[in-house]
Amino acid sequence: MLRKNAKVDLISRAPLFSELSKKELGEVASIADEIDLPAGRALTTQGERGREFFVIVEGSVKVEKNGRKVNELHAGDFFGEVALLTDATRNATVTATAPLRVLVVTDTAFKSLTRRMPSIAPKLLAPLAERIDDNL
Repeated sequence: MLRKNAKVDLISRAPLFSELSKKELGEVASIADEIDLPAGRALTTQGERGREFFVIVEGSVKVEKNGRKVNELHAGDFFGEVALLTDATRNATVTATAPLRVLVVTDTAFKSLTRRMPSIAPKLLAPLAERIDDNL
């Protein structure tokens, strides 16, 4: 199990959280669950609504768009952060290519956190807009 500081370090790499204070990052880390998944497990499916943000702790995943591999992600990489704030559908399918350990933050837990700590929400707007613009 990762310690809180290690979770904060991993989560802070996501541009969406670049404006958050150390305390706010700690709060996001506190709602992140650490889970193990087997190789072959789909974490996201293209076209389906996203509900989670993932940070890879150990292992690797392949990213496919329209059935074609477009990327591979490894420990320290992340995906799905836009799902925490929007109802957008996933733009890719992500599948574990090896046994995987990930941190997962659900949209429900994150929305609850932003209600408890309203200082977080405005800090996410610019990075979110940039991320959405990159995907267009």
